[in-house]
Amino acid sequence: MSKGWKIQNPDGMYFITFAVIEWVDVFSRKLYKDEFIKSLEYCQEHKGLELFAWCIMTNHVHLVARAKEGFHLSDILRDLKKYTSSRILKMIEANQKESRRNWMLWLFKSAGQKNSNNKHYQFWRQDNHPIELLSMEIVYQKINYIHMNPVLEGVVDQPEYYLYSSARDYAGRRGLLELAY
Repeated sequence: MSKGWKIQNPDGMYFITFAVIEWVDVFSRKLYKDEFIKSLEYCQEHKGLELFAWCIMTNHVHLVARAKEGFHLSDILRDLKKYTSSRILKMIEANQKESRRNWMLWLFKSAGQKNSNNKHYQFWRQDNHPIELLSMEIVYQKINYIHMNPVLEGVVDQPEYYLYSSARDYAGRRGLLELAY
């Protein structure tokens, strides 16, 4: 991985995107999005994650985040991805109503077998594409990009109508997660 795609500044604020392998639309189900929200809350409460903006799309997640003093964003993201991959895979395996279960598990297993870093399954792509946000202009640009994702995908016609995004908070409505602002 190139030096440009790593978290270099431990005090920096970053725009981060991470995706499910093969861009599988796992998060088209509320059940899995809600589990991811619980994991973000845990990271906020116990691992030093500060969120400024976020959005869960069907197959990827966007964050504008940083770590509180004494924590490291790369460690938080590693733990978040490790836990959510394990938890969501177990949920898929146990979900008899999941019509895509066999297909998704086959894809995750195939990806895991190709990657020596995994024992069985691979859920997340290994890259996070962190981009340090060095000015408020860039921060606002990335937040707007995140909030417009569901609109551009035709999920909603206004950003604040999408439940799984911080756009609700920015529109003065209560969102699902606390923001650092």
